[in-house]
Amino acid sequence: MAFLSKENKYDWDFEVIGGCSRVQITKGEDIAHLDELDPKMWTVLSCPVSGLEIDEKSLRFMDEDGDGKIRVQDVIHTSKWITGAINNPDLLLEGKDSFNLNNFNTGSELGKKLKVCTGRILESLEKKSDEISMADVADMTAIFAKTTFNGDGVIIDDSTEDPDEKAVIASIIATFGGTLDRSGKTGVNAEMIGGFYKALGEYAGWQDAKVDPPYGADTDKALDLYNALDAKVKDYFMRSKLAAFSPDSTSTLDIQNSRIEAISAENLTGKTDEIASYPLARITARPELDLSAPINPAWAAKFAEFKAIAIDPQKESLTEGDWAEIGGKFAAYAAWKGAKAGVQVESLGLETVKKYLQQDKKASLEELVARDAALKEDVDNIAVVDKFLHIYKDFYRLLKNFITFHDFYDKHKTVKAIFQSGRLIIDQRECLFCMKVADSGKHSAIAAASGMYLVYCDCTAKGVAGKLQIMAAITVGDIGDIVVGKNAIYYDNKGVEYDAVITKVIDNPISMSQAFWSPYRRIAKTVEGFIAKNAADKDAKIMKDVTTGINNAPKAAPADPKAAAAAAAPFDIGKFAGIFAAIGMAFGMIGSALASLFKGLVALTWWQVILTFVGCLMVISGPAMVMAWMKLRRRNIAPLLNGNGWAINASAKISIPFGETLTNIAKFPTLKLKDPYAKKGIPTWKKWVISCSSLVVVLVVLWLCNLFAWAKLPSPLPWFGKDEVVEEVIVEEVVVEEAPAEETK
Repeated sequence: MAFLSKENKYDWDFEVIGGCSRVQITKGEDIAHLDELDPKMWTVLSCPVSGLEIDEKSLRFMDEDGDGKIRVQDVIHTSKWITGAINNPDLLLEGKDSFNLNNFNTGSELGKKLKVCTGRILESLEKKSDEISMADVADMTAIFAKTTFNGDGVIIDDSTEDPDEKAVIASIIATFGGTLDRSGKTGVNAEMIGGFYKALGEYAGWQDAKVDPPYGADTDKALDLYNALDAKVKDYFMRSKLAAFSPDSTSTLDIQNSRIEAISAENLTGKTDEIASYPLARITARPELDLSAPINPAWAAKFAEFKAIAIDPQKESLTEGDWAEIGGKFAAYAAWKGAKAGVQVESLGLETVKKYLQQDKKASLEELVARDAALKEDVDNIAVVDKFLHIYKDFYRLLKNFITFHDFYDKHKTVKAIFQSGRLIIDQRECLFCMKVADSGKHSAIAAASGMYLVYCDCTAKGVAGKLQIMAAITVGDIGDIVVGKNAIYYDNKGVEYDAVITKVIDNPISMSQAFWSPYRRIAKTVEGFIAKNAADKDAKIMKDVTTGINNAPKAAPADPKAAAAAAAPFDIGKFAGIFAAIGMAFGMIGSALASLFKGLVALTWWQVILTFVGCLMVISGPAMVMAWMKLRRRNIAPLLNGNGWAINASAKISIPFGETLTNIAKFPTLKLKDPYAKKGIPTWKKWVISCSSLVVVLVVLWLCNLFAWAKLPSPLPWFGKDEVVEEVIVEEVVVEEAPAEETK
């Protein structure tokens, strides 16, 4: 879709906020001229309809193409639609959920239609007011509660004064179920009326073609019994004819004793199906069924009932022809019964059916339906009123989060941006910049580019179905105890409390103080890990050596003191002398290094010492602080919104001062209270004794390590003196070796 002209004919106002120049939307005229604003100047090009802290119904009304996103053209079209319906576009800045009818622009077709429709709604609600609210149109049932014609094509009992028509409506509801009218009552529509009268005619015609039942009131029962016994009786006659044809097969065609023996040991009441498969009666090869002979127990009751209704009591036997004759009597009746129609109205009774056909209120009822449906356009305008009120309330708020990010950068924090979903309480901090995310895994992949320290949490609440995933930004303080698995509390904008647990952390600088101490933390963590690893390795080696020694130990043998003494290694004094000399040399080298350092520090003035100390700190912490400063300056929420489906057209940076407003740290008053569980202190005199003793020990150690030689206080330890003698001897030897050379010359 092509954008409208980008030429700026309207005089826009601008501001710099969030590190970017943005246009200001502060007047109704600004909203009316949005079609003249260059899309390149918009902060957002599209945002999703769902998952935001704004009425989703309002956004769906603005989403004209129904693609689930609010785009620039959707906003422009909505601005034209809403500003054309009211006489003062400045009213949109109020964001109220009610509207005065006198503020409609009756000079436009839309404004005129909305004013008429809102007047009818207020009249239906019996409200004597010029103000209509979203609550007034929220309940369509309440609007039409006292109306009989409301444009839905459904008529109710109150739609007519004719008692005959009322009776027909009631009968249609009783037989066809009816449908719900906008008034909240059950009524009927044209389709039901047509179907009802069609069923009346079909049922009456079927009754007029009625066939006399051959067995009176028991005919239906006899017909059901005949259909149930028909196959079994015909099977008996076929077996009898086959036995007559082959007498030797009679016993085979009759019931087999082996089959009875197979089930005789069981409870026969549970074998009805098996018994029912046996012949109806004993096979005798005669072409008739002796009515006095025993009948298969599974069929005896039904056969006796049928016999009592349809077979002459004087008959002693039943032939195949007799059975066919009985079936013929049922044929016409069964055909008529199978052609039954209009069964829906059978419960009304034939007399009532004929009365309704004679009265024939079909045309008058359909006329009432047509009268009701004629009001459809007026009633549909109620939906337009609902759309108007939603957009009137939320459109300006959307603009402050779409064209600009005014709500997000509001210095008073009275209003939150539509993407801020709540607040997270964690580690004595309140994180105010929280967002809902649909998929934390996909969102975190792009979120690292924001340069912010982020935590992702899974949130659950009692009475709330499903799990909520959120992202929270920490912009003040230190890392503290923030780790994956840590529990916290999350409150959404409605005040609902959720239990939150951290599932992922995006590590970026939080503050300059955190960056200053980060190298030392890493060093401490590395040393701690090295010590732990070294201890673990040694422990594993010891356990391995012990296990190996135990497994490889020889079997016990008688102790031999002489052999043990011979096996013991002799004490090597030379070896230990070398070790002691190496230790002494190491101490000497360390002492020399410390002495050089100490000499250098002593040679400096006090302010130079301070500068040196500060310089060392900057060498260690400086790079981390520089990197942190650069990242903190580049913090940007655009990647976070992009991860949620937004199309961000301008950067939205979070400066260090602004970041301090997005996270609140707990501040306790200064207290002069004693901790009842604090460690008891040492008396003052003991502290002085310990301090002085420690100082003396340190000085003595430094003296013994020859660190005070520069102050003419040499160490009394012999190896420091020997080093000096050796040096002097070497010098003398050099002089002696040069003397003969001069004499030779």
